[in-house]
Amino acid sequence: MLGRSAWGVYWMARNLERAENTARLLDAGFRMALTRGSEAAGDEWRSVLITLAQDADFAARGSDYSGVAVCNWVLRGADNPASVKCMIEAARTNARMVRTALTREVWEATNESWMILMEALARKVTAGNLGEVLDLIRRQATLVRGAMEGTMLRNDIFNFARIGTHIERADNTARILDVKYHVLLPSLAWVGSRLDNVQWEMVLRSVAGERAFRWLNAGVLDPRGIAEFLILDGRFPRSLAYCYSHVATNMQWLAKAYGDEPPSHALLQGANARLAGLATPEIFDMGLHEFITGFLETNRRIAEAIAADYRFTE
Repeated sequence: MLGRSAWGVYWMARNLERAENTARLLDAGFRMALTRGSEAAGDEWRSVLITLAQDADFAARGSDYSGVAVCNWVLRGADNPASVKCMIEAARTNARMVRTALTREVWEATNESWMILMEALARKVTAGNLGEVLDLIRRQATLVRGAMEGTMLRNDIFNFARIGTHIERADNTARILDVKYHVLLPSLAWVGSRLDNVQWEMVLRSVAGERAFRWLNAGVLDPRGIAEFLILDGRFPRSLAYCYSHVATNMQWLAKAYGDEPPSHALLQGANARLAGLATPEIFDMGLHEFITGFLETNRRIAEAIAADYRFTE
């Protein structure tokens, strides 16, 4: 497969996953802000921007941290190259570039999602229709993913797409955990408080994991349990362990198809082995923030190594 084609399908999947994750995070922020006063709600919206690494650019505009201002900036900001609108545009452009490598169903789902979301994001998002817009983004991303799962041949094209999805998903889950630990909680005095518990619930909501966690833990919200669930539980499809196990599987298929294991494979295998050998006490002993910082750096290095090994720029 040509490196440019691999790059196209990989980033099509990453952009769609990033758009869905952003919608989930905005939904959690919206729910959280409803439970707070106006000043505290601004802190919640700022935490969303920090998670998305968009706080500096938003602050430079001089806007207040209101829900409407933040959501319109993140979803459709004209001067925001990291907006959901730009992500959907990029995903469709990537898909068109590799059109002949995709099934008709995947292309049509991607193109239809682009048309529907461009129409929805052409107008200003209000508090009244925010939920509807966020649901639409999640639904359309799921439709494309479903078309890919149901119609794509399990070849290198499919594997590059799934690698992109899970690299992006792992990055998102790690960032959400980190912002909770360092930004959402005002001070150590709040640990174990109702505010602390509600914020951990927000973390679970933003990764669609609240119901699964409560089912596994009899409804008890325990910070260490939530961290373990999102980092090490291989049953949950947005945990770091699940994402890396699936990246490893797709990389193995690439190695089998190409008869070679370039350096990115060893890098991933080492990271996967370290993750599999960890226990929750070890993570908290080294520091949750320190663990996540290291994970994000490793995730970035793995993504760059994959791009180099498979010549994404050629």
